[in-house]
Amino acid sequence: MTDSPVIPTNYAEWEHCITVECGIPLTAEFVETRIKSLQDDKDYSTQKFIARWGKAHHAKTLEWFREAQARLKK
Repeated sequence: MTDSPVIPTNYAEWEHCITVECGIPLTAEFVETRIKSLQDDKDYSTQKFIARWGKAHHAKTLEWFREAQARLKK
C-alpha cells in the first residue's frame, strides 16, 4: 500500500505541510520567490504544478502564499 499525498484544504493544513512535513521555513524570500513563480504561467515548475494538481489547487496555493506573505509583514 502506498501513501497518497495529503492535499491541504485550508491555510493551516497548507502551512503544516510546508513547514512540518517538508521542513521548509516560510521566509519572506522563499514566499516571494514562490509567488513570482506561481504567477508566471510560462514558468516550467508552475506548468508542472498545474498539470499535476489542477488550476483550482494552483489558485488556492497562490492565495496561501499571499496569506503567508501578509502574515510575515505583520
